[in-house]
Amino acid sequence: MEECKIVNLYTLDETIAKDLLEKHEYPWEVLPHIEEYIKELGKKLDKEEYIQKENNVWIHKTAKVYDSAYIGENCIICKNAEIRHCAFIRKNAIIGEGTVVGNSTELKNVILFNKVQVPHYNYVGDSILGYKAHMGAGSITSNVKSDKKLVVIKNGEERIETGIKKIGAMLGDNVEVGCGSVLNPGTIIGKNTNIYPLSSVRGVIKPNSIYKEKGNIVEKN
Repeated sequence: MEECKIVNLYTLDETIAKDLLEKHEYPWEVLPHIEEYIKELGKKLDKEEYIQKENNVWIHKTAKVYDSAYIGENCIICKNAEIRHCAFIRKNAIIGEGTVVGNSTELKNVILFNKVQVPHYNYVGDSILGYKAHMGAGSITSNVKSDKKLVVIKNGEERIETGIKKIGAMLGDNVEVGCGSVLNPGTIIGKNTNIYPLSSVRGVIKPNSIYKEKGNIVEKN
């Protein structure tokens, strides 16, 4: 599954978590290590640039964090990020430079690359969003199967047993997710792909494509 490999999904120079991602082949393999990585990286951050809060939270001095936003534990908020009104960052989140986390958006166990936008009523859990990825209003990552079984990554006849119960979505660089869409557990979306609004997406979606509906995916011109 070449499309699913970290090197084919992401520009690693566009995240403070580059060292962590380089240790793994597939992005879901990173999820169990985000908390530990944040705790170790936080200790190394420049104290002239980052303010350390309680519960292993580091916030860059140029980041804009609204008073009504909730910041839980184990979080790094990078340069020029914007955490808007009533954002809910539960735990284990790396929020890249210039990233926008919007009104009532909830994050848990995620890596958001630089310039990511999750600006309106999004849930992003156990997921990695690549450089300039954007999730439209009300679009969410579903990170647990309804039968509570371990997530299997599926690409046609190919299957990878992850051994992990909670996996949301892995969005490559410049992915656009339309409003009101649901990305089902273990969804992988390749670089530069657009998802139509109100879509229910599962499996592996090729890069440089337009997802209109199940069975109707076209290449970009």
